[in-house]
Amino acid sequence: MKEITRRKFIATATVATGFALAVQPISAEVITTDAKGLVAGAVKIPVKDGEIPAYRAAPATGENFPIVLVIQEIFGVHEHIQDITRRFAKLGYLAIAPELFIRQGDVTKLSNINEIRPIVAKVPDAQVLSDLDATVNWAVKSAKGNAGKLGITGFCWGGRITWLYAAHNPKVKAGVAWYGRLVGDATELQPKYPVDIASSLTVPVLGLYGGKDTGITLDTVEQMRDRLKSSSSKSEIIVYPDAPHAFFADYRPSYREKDAKDGWKRLLAWFKQNGV
Repeated sequence: MKEITRRKFIATATVATGFALAVQPISAEVITTDAKGLVAGAVKIPVKDGEIPAYRAAPATGENFPIVLVIQEIFGVHEHIQDITRRFAKLGYLAIAPELFIRQGDVTKLSNINEIRPIVAKVPDAQVLSDLDATVNWAVKSAKGNAGKLGITGFCWGGRITWLYAAHNPKVKAGVAWYGRLVGDATELQPKYPVDIASSLTVPVLGLYGGKDTGITLDTVEQMRDRLKSSSSKSEIIVYPDAPHAFFADYRPSYREKDAKDGWKRLLAWFKQNGV
């Protein structure tokens, strides 16, 4: 096969249909949100080196919508992330989930998480933050979004990015990070972790974490809480004592309905409280 350039690849790529192959079988508790009354589907976001695909959902009528960036898990912008954007749209938001791994590969087509991790590890934070800036610009110019009402939420990999983007873009009104990693070893591609930006953070971020999360230990959560005390952001972290990692992921066995519903209520209240 003829080698395809990165620019050509991202220009022809699109968002997934259905769930990522690596998360089969799908739980019977999966939540399905229809697109009635919405404009929902794949769009292209102009970025520095071409275009990246994204999934967008918004009310079918109206304008000047508050914007929510929805940041993917390690599995990409598959059906679960798309459904979350539709949940926001039903509430009057313009919600957008850009494909932030697409230059490195389409993780939704991989059936093994051990094939996904090396791809995600190659994604530079600087690229992600730039792509999110481009997504905000597109939302305002092309999708009737209100730049003065910008929020962000992300899950797992996207939880870490939520903290970092809130530090990168002070125009964000509020963020909600679901079980995003807080500490780690700095690398050239990932030079900072949330704990490194916590004390200088100005944007209010709500962190939602699981007490039984074996990958994000409670001592790192406490470290983050301690650093946040010296910031002006008024950020908070909630820990659900019995929840594992990915407790919001209704398509997986890790789903905990009570904690997920409570977290969603807290997210909506946090956004409203902070002007999103």
